[in-house]
Amino acid sequence: MTTSPLLEVRGLRAGYGASIVLEDLGFRMGVEAVGIVGRNGMGKSTLCDALVGFLPPSGGRVLLRGNRIDGRSPERIARSGIAYVPQGRRLFLSLTVEEHLAMLSRRGRRWTPSAVYALFPRLAERKRQRGGNLSGGEQQMLAVGRALLLDADLIVMDEPSEGLAPAIVDVLVDTVHHLVAEGVAVLVVEQNLRAAVRMAPRQLVMVSGRIEAEFAGDELLDRPDLQHRYLGVGTATAPSDPDGAGTTDA
Repeated sequence: MTTSPLLEVRGLRAGYGASIVLEDLGFRMGVEAVGIVGRNGMGKSTLCDALVGFLPPSGGRVLLRGNRIDGRSPERIARSGIAYVPQGRRLFLSLTVEEHLAMLSRRGRRWTPSAVYALFPRLAERKRQRGGNLSGGEQQMLAVGRALLLDADLIVMDEPSEGLAPAIVDVLVDTVHHLVAEGVAVLVVEQNLRAAVRMAPRQLVMVSGRIEAEFAGDELLDRPDLQHRYLGVGTATAPSDPDGAGTTDA
């Protein structure tokens, strides 16, 4: 991680009405892939909403390249350099793949529909299909491709592997690695620990609305006691399940 982080979150506080979900949350990241994991109800999706402007924070700061973006509208945050791949994808089911990408296509941008098709050849084959007729994996590719067209410095992905077949998760993992190599940072909020670790070597653990711990992904996978303590999966003494270890109820 660089001394001048791309994203810095300081003392973030946010919630819904009188219910405070995030309290004194902080972390930093550079141009890298970072995972956010934790038990269900710890505030991971609330953090996504606060970062991209859907939920205005009630305290703290969010800085992108040293500039404050907390309190801005989602549109301004997107223009500042953060794109969002939401849980559930939120596509327009009646629009085709082409139409989804055309909405955000702009001249002079690094990412174009052609570049998205090159990254996801399957979308090129399905570009005249409506969003509602795509498989779950194809929909996720389209959601990622749509985010890329914003030419963001950071992409926030909320539960990107949810409901996907292993082969499509492999594509998603390769995509995250490709983006980081191309200079795009990725923040991954994941339900499946194994998928999260494959995507991101740094894992931040959320507990009760705060970042409670940080681990190298491999360490978290190899330590059932840590999984039990922070994620509520497995037991403190049993070895990790080679097929499903690390799947949280987040």
